[in-house]
Order: sequence, then structure tokens, then C-alpha cells
Amino acid sequence: MDNTKTLQLNKIWSEILFYTSGLVLVYLTPVLSHLFAIPLYYLEPMRIIVILSLVYTGRFNSYILALTLPAFSYLVSGHPLFYKAGLMTGELLLNILIFDLLSNKMKNIFLITFLSIILSKMIYYSTKYIFISYGLLSGSFVATPLIIQLLLSIILGLYVFYIFYKQKINNS
Repeated sequence: MDNTKTLQLNKIWSEILFYTSGLVLVYLTPVLSHLFAIPLYYLEPMRIIVILSLVYTGRFNSYILALTLPAFSYLVSGHPLFYKAGLMTGELLLNILIFDLLSNKMKNIFLITFLSIILSKMIYYSTKYIFISYGLLSGSFVATPLIIQLLLSIILGLYVFYIFYKQKINNS
């Protein structure tokens, strides 16, 4: 087998492993949260998987994950609830779309990542407010403390910056 075919096979296997790990993580989050009484959803595992996919496998795969992860979690575990799963799907898709749009206008990858998360969250919360107002969702407006969301946004922004910076140095 030549090097090109080996690289293609390695890429396919790494993507299969990445997606399988992501699905297992998302599937197990509600189970582990209930089992240990630890709110693991505070860590936004779906967003982490989508951002990691964006960094390691590309935008197309990230869009596929954003579309499927909340639905998969809903179908397998019943969590999040139907309307919230739709909201989360929209938020994750917007996160990638805003990332794409900002990437064409800005160079600072940390700021691009951070702003794409924050702007998608703003739209998510605006829509969530409407859903709560019409009785489609119940419960608290902000389930994950804002400080945790801010810290996670900063950490993900720094991580993406680090990976892109490292890739840039390795390609030089």
C-alpha cells in the first residue's frame, strides 16, 4: 500500500474514532450526571465535540455533528427534551456558521472562536426566552451558570488558538 492510501485510511479511522468517542461522551453525559449527581452538562460536551471536530476534521463534519448530536442524545436518553434539542442544534449550527463568517473577516482565531460561541449563545438565549414565554420549555432560563459558560468559551478559544498556532509553526 502506498503512502497516500495509508494516510487516507488513517484519516478515515481517526474520524471514525473521533465520532464514536463523541457520541459515547454525549450519550454517557446524562447517565453519568444522574449516577454521580454531578451536572456534567455544565461542561457543554456537545459544544466541545463540535469545536474539536472543527479543529481536527473540518467544517463539514462539524455541521454534521451539530445536526445530529442533540437528536442522538434525545433519541437515546430522552435528554435534552425535544424543543431544547432543537434549540441546541440551532445553537451549534450557528456557532460553526458564525465561526466561518468571522474567519473570512478576522485573523485572530481566539477571538473568532470566542465570539462565535458568545454570539450563538446570545441567539440561543433569545430563542429560549421565546420558547419559555410560549410554554414550549419550562425550568430555569439559565441552567448553566454564566461564569462557567464564559470560562468554557475562553478555554475553547485558547485551545483552538493553540492548535492553529501549533499547526502554523509546524507548517513553517
